[in-house]
Amino acid sequence: MNTFREIREHYNFTPKDEERLTSLSTLMKDYAEECVRRLHEKIYEMKDALLIEKLDTRKNLSQHQKSWFLALFSGDYDSHYYHRLIKIGRVHMKEGIEPHYLSVSMNTLRAFLMEVLSERIEDRELRTELKESLNKIIDINLDIITNAYVEEEIMQYATAYKVKTALVTFAERFSTSMNLILILSLIVITIGIVGMFVSDLLSLFRGDIAHGIITALGTLLILWVMIELMNTEISHLKGGKLYISVFVGVALVAVIREIMIATLQHEKMETMYYLIAATLVIGIVFWLVTKAEEKIRK
Repeated sequence: MNTFREIREHYNFTPKDEERLTSLSTLMKDYAEECVRRLHEKIYEMKDALLIEKLDTRKNLSQHQKSWFLALFSGDYDSHYYHRLIKIGRVHMKEGIEPHYLSVSMNTLRAFLMEVLSERIEDRELRTELKESLNKIIDINLDIITNAYVEEEIMQYATAYKVKTALVTFAERFSTSMNLILILSLIVITIGIVGMFVSDLLSLFRGDIAHGIITALGTLLILWVMIELMNTEISHLKGGKLYISVFVGVALVAVIREIMIATLQHEKMETMYYLIAATLVIGIVFWLVTKAEEKIRK
């Protein structure tokens, strides 16, 4: 199955779509019960014995459906949302509910929501935009749930696939653990840099004003880059892209700081030449990487 980030890109699901859906949150809370009622009516209309049995015996089914409905407008379309949809698909497979009925239910939901928007949203342009965003999130839900259903079905019969899935699941959990370790390490390092900055400030009060100012400025540069690194990693954990330019920026700032300190300490010219050359090379690499990333963002 594609990653959630890829699925969002394929459906062109943008932050604007998230904002539009979130803006409907309050309105749709009033229609949650009605939506669940219509879904149940559709189940009875189809006269499928298995579906009706599930509907009659599952006490919390209506609550689960209502929770899923409200999540459509929560604005939290992250990895947790993605895994929740996968779980829904797997549960449907284990319960023996065919994908056909999922598609019928989604169609019923879509018709209901379009009807609500037509009644409640007077602005034609806004209504069109909201309908577009709703269609995207419904299609994304159906895509992920159906694919999860199919994968779960395959797993019932393919031992090799089970082994592969177990390895992939382990790798995903291991990767998540490493990401958590990385963000914790960045926090510890950032705290250490703050300590360096405090030490540099103290040197100002000891009379070494020039050295204190230069080193403090250099430390501030590194602190700024560390904050960017943490923001990038947090965005990555939420499903965003990881941009290499931030890491190149760390190297560039570190060399610039060394040049500032070396100048203050009157280092040999050979050392200065090496540092200047390193700054030039890293600067060119940073510029090239930034340009490439700008094209990707567009």
